[in-house]
Amino acid sequence: MGFSEKEYHLPFFDEYGYVRKRCPRCGEYFWTVNPDQRLCGESTTYGCADYTFINNPPTSRKYTLSEMRESFLSFFERKGHERIKPYLLVARWRDDLYFTNASIIDFQPYVTEGIIPPPANPLVIVQPCVRFPDIESVGSTFGRHLTIFEMGGHHAFNYPEKQVYWKDETIRFHHEFVTKVLGIKDEEVVYKEGIWSGGGNAGPDVESIIRGLEVATLVFMKYKVVDGKFIELPIRTVDTGYGIERFTWLSQGCISGFEAIYGDLLEKIKAMAGIEVPDEKLLADISRVSGRVAISKTSSRMENWRKVAQRVGVDAQELSRMIDPLVDVYAVADHTKCLTFLLAEGVVPSNVREGYLTRLLIRRTCRLLRNLSIENRLFDIVEMQISFWSRDFPHLKEMHGEVMDLLSIEKEKYDETLSRGRSLVQRMIREHKSKGVSEIPLEDLVNLYDSHGLTPEVVGEIAEGEGIKIRIPENFYGYVAERHIAAPKKERSPVTEGIRDIKDEFSDLPETRKIYYEDAYMKEFKAKVLRVSGNRVVLDKTAFYPEGGGQPADQGLLEFSRVQSKVEDVQKVGGVIVHFLEGAVPEEGDEVRGIIDWKRRISLMRSHTATHIIMGAARRILGEHVWQAGAQKGVKQSRIDFSHPKRLSFEEIRKIESLANKIVMENRPVETVWMPREEAERKYGFRIYQGGVVPGRKIRIVKVKDWDVEACGGTHCRSTGEIGVIKIIRTERIQDGVERIVFSVGESAVNAIQESEKKISQIADILNVPPEKLEHTVNNIVSELKSLRKEKEKLTNCLAAYLAEKWLSSSEEINGVKLVSKIISVKEADVDLLIKVSAEIVKREEKAVSALICVGNNAQLVVNVGKEALKLGIDARKIAREMGLKLGGGGSGRPNFAQGGGTRIEGVEEAIEKAKEVILSLRR
Repeated sequence: MGFSEKEYHLPFFDEYGYVRKRCPRCGEYFWTVNPDQRLCGESTTYGCADYTFINNPPTSRKYTLSEMRESFLSFFERKGHERIKPYLLVARWRDDLYFTNASIIDFQPYVTEGIIPPPANPLVIVQPCVRFPDIESVGSTFGRHLTIFEMGGHHAFNYPEKQVYWKDETIRFHHEFVTKVLGIKDEEVVYKEGIWSGGGNAGPDVESIIRGLEVATLVFMKYKVVDGKFIELPIRTVDTGYGIERFTWLSQGCISGFEAIYGDLLEKIKAMAGIEVPDEKLLADISRVSGRVAISKTSSRMENWRKVAQRVGVDAQELSRMIDPLVDVYAVADHTKCLTFLLAEGVVPSNVREGYLTRLLIRRTCRLLRNLSIENRLFDIVEMQISFWSRDFPHLKEMHGEVMDLLSIEKEKYDETLSRGRSLVQRMIREHKSKGVSEIPLEDLVNLYDSHGLTPEVVGEIAEGEGIKIRIPENFYGYVAERHIAAPKKERSPVTEGIRDIKDEFSDLPETRKIYYEDAYMKEFKAKVLRVSGNRVVLDKTAFYPEGGGQPADQGLLEFSRVQSKVEDVQKVGGVIVHFLEGAVPEEGDEVRGIIDWKRRISLMRSHTATHIIMGAARRILGEHVWQAGAQKGVKQSRIDFSHPKRLSFEEIRKIESLANKIVMENRPVETVWMPREEAERKYGFRIYQGGVVPGRKIRIVKVKDWDVEACGGTHCRSTGEIGVIKIIRTERIQDGVERIVFSVGESAVNAIQESEKKISQIADILNVPPEKLEHTVNNIVSELKSLRKEKEKLTNCLAAYLAEKWLSSSEEINGVKLVSKIISVKEADVDLLIKVSAEIVKREEKAVSALICVGNNAQLVVNVGKEALKLGIDARKIAREMGLKLGGGGSGRPNFAQGGGTRIEGVEEAIEKAKEVILSLRR
């Protein structure tokens, strides 16, 4: 969808003498005060301009990033905007994306769609943002692309009954800022027309171009995008994005944006890497044309360097040799800042959600550091980043310990991945070779990265040694990031699908009065029947809690006309509560009496309250990186999932349980209150969304005094003491980066403790010792078992040596190779012993080939080839494969060792004969 000229033709342009033109190269329309200007003036791959501000800044003075940020905020404060604190980098208030990638994300969808009022109107904010799709371009474009950046936004929300300001005023504000505050001349500022879409909204935009660099985008958001169609919104939003780093670079006119952003920190990284910085004049020439660089699936870094080399008059290979190390240093500076900020927000690197993208960033950083031969300096650089940015972002210093711990654990995991990855890749390569495939496909590279954390560079090194090709797309990391950048749509459960099917049946009914919120302790109530449909009953009010927020629905009885029917399920359909009955149903208009299954309800209330307490305890024991990742409450057992980089130790579990029970014993009050969403966020922060995004203008806040505050729709105890006791039953690792605590409360917790004591008593009886001596006795048994295993190992080795010597004496010589072949019953020796015997045979005789079969319910074979036999062309894999076929199966392995087998045990003699045939064929 395009927009007509009238969307952009504003009084400002006429007043300042701007004329509208169309760029013959990129085809876009732009506004300029220079009637002779042909091209739009933006430095892109279309080649419409170069950066003319390098060593020639257009501003009246140079600004640091901090100074530029403050200048922007102060200017708009003077223009009547209220300054707003930045939101989190992790978009905890959104369920459709993981990271904040623009300042408007802070206000979508609740403010932009009129669900809640904005925190101020108009407002100004400088929002740290994260973007991953162009990650490969970071560094190569000298500062145009960054994974982490600060977006300055002045926003106005125009309601039908209240207009704040719109297009003309927006451009006037921008123009005054760049000309009056920054001192840039009018004729330097070009305005380019565009269309913007993001976060479910869209509208026309105007981009500000100064000396080749796009520094701001002024969006006039007036549409909601639904299935690709633009639907006009009642609220028109001014959504501006000022690149604070780009304005800083523009003001300094330095070689790249990285010098402007990082200053001395960048110089320290250069010194660490010991890179040779190219000639200053050549660098300036390269920088001026760097806007033409764009790395993508179809355009590699080398292809871009060729274009640049042609412009600056040097050889492309020489340019790459000189520039690549500097580009890697730029990317390291950017990536380490980004991962520092993400880890400081408690993101746990993993293979899912925001953790996946953080892991991607860390592993790409490790590769860059390896390129620079300073892989061991990762922690030093992150330390420097924390020190450098803590002046403006104090929370980095507060989270210093957790940042370094999370990074250390992830680096250990990466090193482990590299150590075990070689065999995995080699196995995959062998499979490809056997199928005649000469190049590793892209999907395999993606799978190796997604499932096993192996970077394509590591795979490439292994593949090169194995003689198979690999083609790594230049935009590989951007490609995999794009696949994980947005949160997947939640799969609908059968219950949810069922609710959708019946939604229309009750859409005409008034919202059900929720007595369970008014008084969670009401056990019985009276109500009027509004609608009956099959076994589904809707009342005018109810104390039955519907399933939601990880809490199962209440159960109980509905009494009417001297009949009692069981309420087996309760679901919320829009604003209506639907009761599913087993048995007779009442008539519409009847008065009924609801009876809650109180034992079930109070158990669930205790479990739900305990969930809040355990989360608070986990965060205090493990650290601020702990965020809830899911929960399910139950009558006997409940579970809570949360982010954590490693398995919980016994000591950590004990501390969490003890601290949680301390809060229970202190009998702290539990308060619930309904609050406007914006007020709750402002007062308590985004920690309130532990259980996920909560819809609605007003949200229900549950507060455990001085312990935990969350947005939560469940039922809870009035005080923590009502829980009785919390017992952690077990912990599980449900996925990388997520731990699960399974726990019981109240009577169920007591039962669990008693069951544990019963098992201890039974074990003590079996071992014929009192419970207090159980630990000592078990330790003795374990020690004895270890000694027996060692003794068994010695005896097995002796037996293997004896059998090897014995069987070698009866070997059969075939063309200079000594074949040792035996068929052994599983009663005589298992396959593990045969592996030892086989290895001992080829150790004693390097021209030997050992082909051994162990027969039981099936047949298992072991083939070993000595060093000298290998030189003669004997391949264990080929022998095992052919023998395996005779056994109705197969075989595989390495040239010197292979295993296989099958279920056709009557074919064992044929398999031995086949081994002889294969040796004969290989020796020919």
